[in-house]
Amino acid sequence: MAGHIMFVMKYYNWGVEPADVIHVYGTGAKRDLCYDNLRVSNNAWDTNLVKANSLFLSVNWNSAGGGAFVVISQKTVGKLPDAFPLYRGHTAPVLDTDFNPFNDYVVASGGEDCKLMIWNIPEQYAEDQEFVEPVAKLSGHQRKVGHVLFHPTADNVLATASTDLTIKLWDITKGKEMQEVTGHTENIQSLAWNHTGSLLVTTCRDKRIRILDVRANKVVQEAAGHQGIKGSRSVWLGDTDRIVTTGFSKMSDRQMNLWDAGNLAQPLKSTFLDTSSGVLMPFYDADIKILFLAGKGDGNIRYFEFENDELFVLSEFKSSEPQRGLGFLPKRAVNVHECEIARAYKVGTSLIEPISFTVPRKSDSFQADIYPPTLSDEPALTADEFFAGKTVNPKTIDLEAGFSVKAKKEFVTAAVIEEVEVALPKNEKEYQEAYHELRKENDHLKDQVSQRDIKIRVLELELEKARATLAEVQVEAKTAVPSATQTKEVATETTKVETVAVATEASVETTTTVVQTETVVETQVETEDALVPEV
Repeated sequence: MAGHIMFVMKYYNWGVEPADVIHVYGTGAKRDLCYDNLRVSNNAWDTNLVKANSLFLSVNWNSAGGGAFVVISQKTVGKLPDAFPLYRGHTAPVLDTDFNPFNDYVVASGGEDCKLMIWNIPEQYAEDQEFVEPVAKLSGHQRKVGHVLFHPTADNVLATASTDLTIKLWDITKGKEMQEVTGHTENIQSLAWNHTGSLLVTTCRDKRIRILDVRANKVVQEAAGHQGIKGSRSVWLGDTDRIVTTGFSKMSDRQMNLWDAGNLAQPLKSTFLDTSSGVLMPFYDADIKILFLAGKGDGNIRYFEFENDELFVLSEFKSSEPQRGLGFLPKRAVNVHECEIARAYKVGTSLIEPISFTVPRKSDSFQADIYPPTLSDEPALTADEFFAGKTVNPKTIDLEAGFSVKAKKEFVTAAVIEEVEVALPKNEKEYQEAYHELRKENDHLKDQVSQRDIKIRVLELELEKARATLAEVQVEAKTAVPSATQTKEVATETTKVETVAVATEASVETTTTVVQTETVVETQVETEDALVPEV
């Protein structure tokens, strides 16, 4: 489990003059200092599975009978008890979570049930506590919520991305949707804020990269991204106007592209990495200008130094254990006394392994050269100021003075929680009845979808015939030299055919929409079917 690797970084004294070469070591924690006995989610959605803040880790959980995740104190190392408190409120799997950067005791989650939920984290779980209830359930998306991301400067502002092809901005204090952002034609695969939070970069299944002015619902820049069919990710490089995306080529090679946010016509650099199949997860440390790349299914984590529009290969952390996901600790929470410059949390099958990156120094004094001012836990804007159009840089903190986590501040929201009572089966007979009811409903929906498919095919044939007739009429109208009366008759006939074609096409689109809607329902039924045990 434990392992380490050194990489050498050409270090510059923050733009002043070249300094000495330094060495950075990555060290995996021993087994007893890892987080073991985890039931990590097996959902196929492309997510990092883990998020970290100064105090806690959140992990997507493999839970039957609805969706759940857990929040683990970073001090709770070793083997977790089997009955660990679950954050349960979603009725379908949880797909993503994110901690509030300005309140360590608040976490948000999005799930397949189309809901966004906000949670208060207790300082300590009660001895017999089984569940934690959300303080807010926010509805607005029509399909599953795949990404949640807090704003970097504005307090209690949250972005969510859904498979309904929209991004929504929320003021979670008011419990209100403040802005809907459109412009995507396929599922959104990743989103990342710029340094001030004025722009959002996204990658999408339609193989396009977009930069959005979210407050204006405007696509500022758009261009072709990675052309492979697998997942793509994006990350903004600190306070610069540079973006890195990871993805796949048409030949399924893994790529890394560097972009100018002001002009996406062509990437500044395009780098071939390898031919592995796992999605690459990028993380950027703006303080030391290092880009970390971790591939799903890989055992290694690569490092690149960003300087003068170049990404220099440094080295990689190697391990025999593949990673399913990865998350990084906020820089303000690293151990400066041990000269720790970064800490990653690597998700395995049932274990999360901390990986500490340190710079060995003989002196015990504060090393100011490797700890410039870093992002603070104080917001620079209120939510109202942000939505009014104000833009400022995030606040920073000097780690030489030390960092201590603020006392817990209970989060209060004006959102109303909708209470929905669900009658769960209590015995074997009720489970059987519920199972057969779901099967019956599933079969009925399949029959309906099959009938709709037949109707669509019939309407498509009628549409093709109407188009062919229209084309013949137009050809005859062009080749003949008709009198005024004949011209009027041809025009009338053309109008009739066009009307039939438009009506038929509209019918096809309507029927297709119904089929898609019923297919979504069928998928939900099949998901519920999978949750009912065999008797």
